[in-house]
Amino acid sequence: MPNQRTSLTDALIRKLRMNAELDADDIATIERLPFTREQLAAGTFIVREGDRPSRCCLLIDGFLFRAKTTEDGKRQILSFHVPGDIPDLQSLHLHVSDHDLVALNDATVGFIPHDALHTITRTRPKVAALLWRETLIDSALFRDWIVNVSRRPAPARMAHLISELARRLDAVGLMKDDQAYLPLTQVHLADALGLTSVHVNRVLQELRKDGMMDLKDRVLRFSDAQRLEELGAFDPLYLHQHPKL
Repeated sequence: MPNQRTSLTDALIRKLRMNAELDADDIATIERLPFTREQLAAGTFIVREGDRPSRCCLLIDGFLFRAKTTEDGKRQILSFHVPGDIPDLQSLHLHVSDHDLVALNDATVGFIPHDALHTITRTRPKVAALLWRETLIDSALFRDWIVNVSRRPAPARMAHLISELARRLDAVGLMKDDQAYLPLTQVHLADALGLTSVHVNRVLQELRKDGMMDLKDRVLRFSDAQRLEELGAFDPLYLHQHPKL
């Protein structure tokens, strides 16, 4: 149990420390948060549109995604989430969820009651500011995704999305030797990029043939990450992965 507890708090502390230093009292307060650790199967809905959640979700292991579904059953994936993310911080103040939050694969999460987060934001201003920054970065990702899906051709869309995920995985230590575990199916990619699965397959084959990347057996491998970023017109500024950005 102590090791599980440490892994939960370490994930959040590591995430917040990407943007600022935390003092010993801040860290101690985070370590006292009443996390509840849960294992989720792939496809589990953490929150459904219309729910009134009473807790936030810290992703420890695995991947999550946000999505909305149209009246005729078509799904649009709005964002992917990697370990260290708290993708539903907005539920602290927006009481009814306007989208779904789903486990993409088998995932480990730590749930934190809203009451505990409200207390820490009142008593630890630096932690409150960092959590606010996380929601602002979240908004920056949404803005870039809108541009990507609406204004770039299919190969550039794919290149931009994969480049983003690689940067985010690298920031949390999950990119090794130009490769990372990435359990995205062609259906996930199609729903995120506004393409058909057939078109996604064709684009992935083109990128593999051109020697930039390969996504096979749930492993992302880069052959030329720089060329891929250039193809996607990828500028990492919007990820704000440094305190001065």
